[in-house]
Amino acid sequence: MDRIIEITLIGLLSGVVGTGTGGLLAFFINEKSSRLLGFVLEFSAGLMLAVVCFDLLPEAFSLGGVSLSCWGVVLGTIMIIILDDMVKRIEYVKKSITNNVLLKTGVLMAIGISLHNFPEGIAIGSGFEASMKLGLSIAFVIAVHDIPEGMAVAVPLRAAGIKGSKVLMLTILSGLPTALGAFIGVLLGEISSGIIAMCLGFAGGAMIYIVCSELIPEAKRVNSGRLSSIGNMIGILAGIFISFI
Repeated sequence: MDRIIEITLIGLLSGVVGTGTGGLLAFFINEKSSRLLGFVLEFSAGLMLAVVCFDLLPEAFSLGGVSLSCWGVVLGTIMIIILDDMVKRIEYVKKSITNNVLLKTGVLMAIGISLHNFPEGIAIGSGFEASMKLGLSIAFVIAVHDIPEGMAVAVPLRAAGIKGSKVLMLTILSGLPTALGAFIGVLLGEISSGIIAMCLGFAGGAMIYIVCSELIPEAKRVNSGRLSSIGNMIGILAGIFISFI
């Protein structure tokens, strides 16, 4: 039981520290910082892709085979697509509730990121069930990944005139579901190595979809210059380094 609590706390720290740091950095971000934000987004995208492809999925393949792991990838992708559709429906409702576009954007980002953080928490929990090294690697990568997500929540809320302490609190709260995901990932992983492989594949699919459908397109929207692409390459190299140390 103590081990489950420890891993859940690591999941909590990974989510909260990441989004909280992003919330703090948002107070130093302005329109002139678009190149930096684009770089950070692409860096976190490359980092996530590398760890998933060179560490998380190979571990899943060794534990449960390619077929079982790939089914996990498919299920993880489907879950994220469903969550994205839920957020879009919430956005439709919000349009009829408030005219404050910036406030609405910030709240929607917080909801969307909270939903995405749950399968990322599963990655942490099931990662620790596979090995201590994999669990710590995933926790670190998700914390880095959550920094630009925290920015994405805080920047519009700050621009909408929301008090700084409330902005920071909302960004921190959006990281909490990571702890719940880590807790469930550990419990599922204790059943069998095949379940660990499914959970790792599930988390890998969710993370790849987030990178390809959200992080990279958002980075290009923020800044379409070469610096963003360089950030992606540096992130991939950093992820490879983390995977093999």
